[in-house]
Parts: sequence; structure tokens; C-alpha cells
Amino acid sequence: MTAAGSAEPAASATADGTGGSVSPPATGLERGLSNRHIQLIAIGGAIGTGLFLGSGIGIHKAGPSILLVYVVVGAMLFVMMRAMGELLLSNLGYRTFQDFAADYLGEWARFFIGWTYWLCLISIATADMVGVQTYARFWWPDLPGWVPMLVAVAFVLALNLIAVQAFGEAEFWFALIKVVTILGLIVVGLFLIVTSFTAPNGDTASVTHLWDDGGFFPNGFMGFLGGFQIAIFAFAGIELVGTTAAEAKDPEKNLPRAINQVPLRILFFYVLALGVIMCVTPWSEIDPSESPFVALFLLIGLGGAAALINAVVMTSAVSAANSGFFSSSRMAYGLATTRQAPTVFGKLTRTAVPGNALLLSCGVVLLGGSLGLIFDDAFQLVTAVSSILFIFVWSMILASYLVYRRRRPELHAASAYRLRFGVPLTWVVLGFFAFMLVVLGLFEDTRGPLLLTPVWFVILGIAWMLVRRRAGRVAASGGPEGTPRA
Repeated sequence: MTAAGSAEPAASATADGTGGSVSPPATGLERGLSNRHIQLIAIGGAIGTGLFLGSGIGIHKAGPSILLVYVVVGAMLFVMMRAMGELLLSNLGYRTFQDFAADYLGEWARFFIGWTYWLCLISIATADMVGVQTYARFWWPDLPGWVPMLVAVAFVLALNLIAVQAFGEAEFWFALIKVVTILGLIVVGLFLIVTSFTAPNGDTASVTHLWDDGGFFPNGFMGFLGGFQIAIFAFAGIELVGTTAAEAKDPEKNLPRAINQVPLRILFFYVLALGVIMCVTPWSEIDPSESPFVALFLLIGLGGAAALINAVVMTSAVSAANSGFFSSSRMAYGLATTRQAPTVFGKLTRTAVPGNALLLSCGVVLLGGSLGLIFDDAFQLVTAVSSILFIFVWSMILASYLVYRRRRPELHAASAYRLRFGVPLTWVVLGFFAFMLVVLGLFEDTRGPLLLTPVWFVILGIAWMLVRRRAGRVAASGGPEGTPRA
């Protein structure tokens, strides 16, 4: 392994995975993200609208068993994250997971995973904009939804256009606000539980709320399964740390630290926080169209605190959109440097930021966010599509890992960040993802998006047929400037 922070791999595989030693040119992106940036970006990727707004939908469907849903999904995604971390650190020339997917699965994988992940991130940012519209109604019920959406998009675009350090700083403070808020909510909730606080509506805070209203599985096994879709969306973006590899200082230390803290974040931000909420607010009284975090303080009669929490969850939505803009622009940039997207998206600004790619993301998110102005169930629709696309991306990462283990066992043996029992665990997670697709087909609100999603892959297949000859010439020549090869 090379010196920390270097973009040159010591050993790598050739494009067909047979091995070799190739030193990629510089990526053009700057390594401007420090350890604190990477740590908080990773946290930001795990906390967003899916938790603050979507958790109400999950609680409504699964009841208290939503806590187990988050544990199961989180455990599966931790395996995926460890596999991704080992792959990224096996070659520091990798900028994102589309690079190792191209190495081990072929250039078609770079195209499919790159554009699909771009759409994934756009869908997250779109859901965030729908969330911003919802949160704004707390204060201004008559304000047109396009106003807060436009302000939020303009703010996030400005942050991303400055420099990667500006993105890192903004996400650091955004994520810190989320962490402090959730910590405060947990402390307040625990105090209410210990003191057996009785709300104005007569409900007394107690841990017995987790089982005394229909049991831990009040809606049965199907209700339990119904909670998985929104839980998958809640974790969408958890892999965001994998798109910061090219812009992270000392990735050999910082990336493992960020990934290894995933289980703790899941237990703290999801299981503990939502468990406290359901102990104070009986699960059956939580409105799926509202944030349960805000509803908790309204229930106990603290309107001022509810307004503060609403401000925080709006900040959280902006933060998640900030991450989505950052990563989607890097995906479009990476595709452009391999001639799999218009070259205009491969141009960098004077601050080494892919400005045109950012403008593309901005325009599409504004278009997608307009769904919230038309459809009442826009949030559920967008999150369902996003969940399905993320399952594909995560599966591609795991497929790359399986090929890596077969073709380059010496890299695995030499790795300082090995995934133990990686191959069997990878197959378990892939089986889980397949089962989740079956589950999504069982419910009316997710069946439609599941049936429509293949249209996206048909479009990608046609597009790939049009660009593969050019992409093949690029791969054969070692890639254009800024393209690492393994």
C-alpha cells in the first residue's frame, strides 16, 4: 500500500482483473476532506429525511417491530460497507465504487452503476425537497411549496460550487446539529420515561408502550415486512463515504474509522431514538405524514421545542440534499471522464469542483421535487423507487467483491482491512436483497415502482449499446486523463 493520501496504487489489477501494475494519472479532484469531515459525512449519510420523516411511515406499518427492522437492515448494510472499504483500500487510485466495479465486472458496470447511483442520489435529494416543503408548512401553511424548495436548492448549490472544503465544512456542521438534536431528544425522552410523565392527552411515558398495544408485532408478520422499504431508504446514502475516497486525506485511516462506526450509529440514531419516541408516544398515535420527532414535543405540550426540532429536521433535509448534490456530481464527473456521459460534465471549475455536473443535479432535483406540489403521496413514491435502485447499487458492490476475492486473493490476504468470512456473508446479504425485492412486490404502495424500475435499466441498456464502442476504446488506451485503471 502506498503512502497515505497518495492516489497511486502499489499493485492493482488490469481492466480484465488479471493483475498487473498500472499507475493511474491524477484524478483532478482534490484530497481536501479531513478525518472530521469524513466522519461527519458518514454520519450525515445515515441520518436524513428517511429517519426524521420516513420513520413515521415505518412505525405506522410495523409498530415497535420497526426497531428490529432497522437492526436487520443495518447489519446487512454493514457487511456491504466493509466489503466496499476493503475494495477501495486495495487500490487508492479508485475514486468511487464505480471504478472497482469497472475493474472486476467490466466497463458496462461502470456505466450501469454510475448512472443508477446518480439517479439514486437525485431521488434522495428529491425526497429531501418534498420533506422541506412538508417542514415549511409547520410555520407557513399557506406558503407555496416551490418557495422553500427553490431557496434550499440554491443554498446547497452555492455551497457545492465553492470548493470541496466548503462542502466538508457545511456537512460537518449540518451533521453535528443532527447528532446534538438526537442526543437531546434521547435525554429528554429518557427523563420523561423515568419520571412517568403524563402528556395532556392522558398518555403516560413508559417502556411498556413497546408491547402493550398489540404486542411487539402489532400488525403481524406482514406489517413487519412492510417496514423494510422505508428502512432501506432511511439507510440510503450510508455508502456516501465511498464516493469521498478521491477527496479524502489519509484514506487508509479515515475510511475504516468511518465505516467501523456504522453499527454504533445504527443503534444510537435509529434503534435508541425511535425506541424512546415510541415509549413516550404510543406507536398507534404517530401520524405517518408527520415527523415523529416533532410530534413528540407537540404531544407533551412543548410547542417551542417542537418548532426547534422542526428547524433541525429541515436542516437535516438540506444536509442530505447537500450530500446528494456532492455525490451525484462526482458520479456524473466520473462518467464524463470515461466518455460515458457528455464531456461537458467532466469540466472542473477553478476550485476543482465539477460545476456543470452540479448544475445538472440541481435542475433534475427541482423537476423531481415538483412532484411534491402535485401528489400527496410523492414522498412514498420517491422513496420506493430510491430503495429499489439502491438495492441494485449495493448488489453491484457485493458482486464486485466476490470477483475481487476470486481473482485477487493475494490482495485480500495482504489487506489491513479484510472482511472476515467475506464470501459467505456477501452471499447472505445478496440473498437478503433478493428477498427484499419479493417483499416490495407484496405491497400495493411499492409494487408499482418495482414494476416500473426495469424501464430504467432498459433505457440504460440501449444507451450502453450506443456508447460501448467508444468506452471500449477509452478502456483499451488506459483511460483518459483522470481515469484510474486497476
